[in-house]
Amino acid sequence: MEIPADLETRRSLGADWAAWLDRLPRLAEGLVEEWQLSLDGAAMNGWVSLVLPVRTVAGRPAALKISFDGDEESEHEGLALQRWGGAGAVRLLRADPHRRALLLERLHPEDLTDLWDVEACEVVGGLYGRIHVPALPQLRTVTSYVARWTDALQQMPRNAPIPRRLVEQATALARGFIADDASTGTLIHGDLHYENVLAGDDEPWLVIDPKPMNGDPHYEPAPLLWNRWDELAGDIRAGVRRRFHAVVDSAGLDEERARDWVVVRMVLNAHWSVEDAQRDDRAPDADELEWITRCIAIAKAVQD
Repeated sequence: MEIPADLETRRSLGADWAAWLDRLPRLAEGLVEEWQLSLDGAAMNGWVSLVLPVRTVAGRPAALKISFDGDEESEHEGLALQRWGGAGAVRLLRADPHRRALLLERLHPEDLTDLWDVEACEVVGGLYGRIHVPALPQLRTVTSYVARWTDALQQMPRNAPIPRRLVEQATALARGFIADDASTGTLIHGDLHYENVLAGDDEPWLVIDPKPMNGDPHYEPAPLLWNRWDELAGDIRAGVRRRFHAVVDSAGLDEERARDWVVVRMVLNAHWSVEDAQRDDRAPDADELEWITRCIAIAKAVQD
């Protein structure tokens, strides 16, 4: 069992990653044998997972996904998929939470990146209505994460390359969300962007790879704004707003609440790049500055 070269690079992230990668071939081989699967193509990977195309004993095409056991965000992926039951999301066939292993229906490789961005945002907005169901008790709340992130945001130096008014605005909005009961109660995907929607057989589009939380549907749109960024060259403000309104309108979201969540998320994203540079005792590099600039542009565009 060969681990994809890209996944092997995660060894640089520390001892826990290295130990998991060492265990992974034997873990994968054991699951294939135990679940009576046969390999049916080259191994693939996400940022924190190995994905093997397989066939079941009945010959059904499927995908065996094994995730890094130190990744908190994907811990309850199987629970979310089980709750959705294939309605708007990839169908879960079997799971072993202890080994962070999921057997999934195999979807087609086509995702939303080839659709016009506005059309893609409308597709995602339509999927929100199917996957935003009452939250599961096992899920961490989005407000618990935001509380922790906002505390860290207050430690950012005043000379950081982020407008102080945006930092103060995001902090105030975040604290408002933390105190608001409407910020929890719904199962949300957490990372629903263009590549996390694949073509299916029985349905045109299905959601994959959730980072599930107990949260607020209005938290969801931001990744649609920062991805496929090169396509917005020329008039960034108009492009961001076009996408934002497409997803908000198609999903029936409250525009003001969705806008405020975008501001919070984009300022936090920019802050994490500053924090990474601080941790290494250096100034942000060119890529980090480009990302920070993008985050600020999006936060401004949705509210100008």
